[in-house]
Amino acid sequence: MPTQKVRVRVPASTANLGPGFDSLGMALNLYAWIDMSISDNTTIHLIGDQMNGVPADKSNLIYKVAQMVFEQAGVSHPELDIAMYSEIPLTRGLGSSASAIIGALAGANALIGYKLTQDELFQIATRLEKHPDNVGASLFGGIVVAFWDGHRAESIRLEPDVNLEVLVAIPAFQLSTEKARSVMPQQVMMKDAVFNLSHSSLLVAALSTGNLGMIRYAMKDALHQPYRAPLIPGMATILEQADQYGALGAALSGAGPTMLALVDARSERKAELETFLKETLLKEGIEAQTLWLKPSAEGVTTSQLHEGEADLQALVQGEVLT
Repeated sequence: MPTQKVRVRVPASTANLGPGFDSLGMALNLYAWIDMSISDNTTIHLIGDQMNGVPADKSNLIYKVAQMVFEQAGVSHPELDIAMYSEIPLTRGLGSSASAIIGALAGANALIGYKLTQDELFQIATRLEKHPDNVGASLFGGIVVAFWDGHRAESIRLEPDVNLEVLVAIPAFQLSTEKARSVMPQQVMMKDAVFNLSHSSLLVAALSTGNLGMIRYAMKDALHQPYRAPLIPGMATILEQADQYGALGAALSGAGPTMLALVDARSERKAELETFLKETLLKEGIEAQTLWLKPSAEGVTTSQLHEGEADLQALVQGEVLT
């Protein structure tokens, strides 16, 4: 018998981490919540101003992804009651679409008694996103090293170092993944491919062994960031100079425009680094919000809601926003 109502919490994610293009992802402690229940009529309640423009009918991504779960599981639940609130800014390079996909998959799967495995959810999500880094991080938590060959995705999860902290600078403009990908070349020089292979391998080794000092050398990229830098004024300066202000390394978060710096939580230069990021962007006329985040060791979680429990609107107004 289907569960009556579930609540999902899914973390944001950052992808690439510099050289790990379409293969490295890390979950962040910024979250989206989805309440989902089987209903007689479909209603979609989007909470918060940042959800303006998101469809509130059956063309909504969460609704469509939930139906994919039901179809694969061989069940039919065409009408759903969905509510969503997200701290994750849209189209800023922090995995907003991946979190919606993973949240929808996990919520729908929980409603039908977990008929699909985590791996099946991962395969569906990767096919939808066309790359496994963001969805893998939001699904499994921690740091995910993954590939997708067009047919199947595989991944290994790394536990984030306890001293790893993340500073993001979120510019006040959106940048679509399609636009950020359109500026990249279809072919690259062999030396650039080798550069990224060596640096991404070194970065994975540094992250998996806790060798934080090696990150500054490993977190370099020749495949995508040089081509995307003109889309984000100030980005090149941040990439070149962030380590001089206390960062372990810096990168474009996903397709951007958010800039990301990895930091040793024990550093005494955090305020200096934050000022550098904000002022570098401001010199280019770009206002940016900065957030100090931690890697989220926990991926997506689901819980059954019982009668009388607070709805998502009440949760947002009470626990989340206070």
